[in-house]
Amino acid sequence: MLSRFAVASLEAGFDLSIKQLADELNVPLYRLDKPLKYVDEYDYLLLMGENGVSLAKTGKGAPKPVQVEFTSGATDHRRRFGGGKGQDIAKAVGLNKRNGLHVLDATAGLGRDAFVLASLGCQLSLCERVGFVRAMLEDGITRALDHQEVGEIVARMALLDRDIHSITGQTFDVIYLDPMYPHTDKSSAAAKKEMAFFRDLVGKDEDADALLPKALELAEYRVVVKRPKGAPFLNGMVPTYQLEGKAGRFDVHVLKSLEAS
Repeated sequence: MLSRFAVASLEAGFDLSIKQLADELNVPLYRLDKPLKYVDEYDYLLLMGENGVSLAKTGKGAPKPVQVEFTSGATDHRRRFGGGKGQDIAKAVGLNKRNGLHVLDATAGLGRDAFVLASLGCQLSLCERVGFVRAMLEDGITRALDHQEVGEIVARMALLDRDIHSITGQTFDVIYLDPMYPHTDKSSAAAKKEMAFFRDLVGKDEDADALLPKALELAEYRVVVKRPKGAPFLNGMVPTYQLEGKAGRFDVHVLKSLEAS
C-alpha cells in the first residue's frame, strides 16, 4: 500500500475479528479516540464498529468515510428508479435476451454494479482481491441480508475467496470486468473521492489487461468490459460491439448467442 494505513477500532478495545482483519491485511491496529481530523499517525483508517466497516481519510478537511451501503443512498435509489432492464448494463450483460444469468463480477469493488444485476434477477459470483475493499464489501452484504427489501437481492451475491485467475473447472454465463481507471471530470464528487482513496492505497491496476483473456476462457456466452469514454480497449482487443453511455461505455465480447433455443 502506498499510504500509511491501519485498522481502527471505534470501541473500547480490540475484539478478535478486528485483530484477525489486521493480521489478514498485514497492517497495524489503531485505537481511534479522537476526531479523524486530528489523526496524524495514519493517512487512512479502516474503521470497525457497531455500524460496520468503513474507510476513512484522516487529517484536516477529511471527507466523510466511505462504506458499502445497499439499503439506502445512491445504490438503493438506483435499484428503485434506475430504469430496470432498460439500463445499459442490463443490455450489455444480455438481460434483454435471457433472464436469470449467472454473472461473475471479477472486479467487484464496492459491489454497486453487482447489486444492480442481482436486483434484476441475476445470480452473482464476486471476486475482489484487494483485502480492505473485500472486507468492506463483505460487511455491506452481511448487513444488507437482514433488510426486508434488499435481503433477497444480496442473497444472490456470493463473495468468492479467490480472484479470477484462481478459478478453474467452472464457467459462468457472463463475466463482467470493470478494472480501475482514472476518473474523468464528469465523475461525481463521491466517485472522485472513492477513486482517490483507492488510488492512494492500491496504486495503479498494472495487470488489468490480463483479466480479459482469462475471462474469455471462463465465459460461456459473453464478457462485458466497463470503460470510461476514450479509454483504450482492454488488452487491445476490439469488442464485438459497444454500448455508449453519457459517461462511459460497455465493450461486449460475444462468444455465443444468448437467444433462447
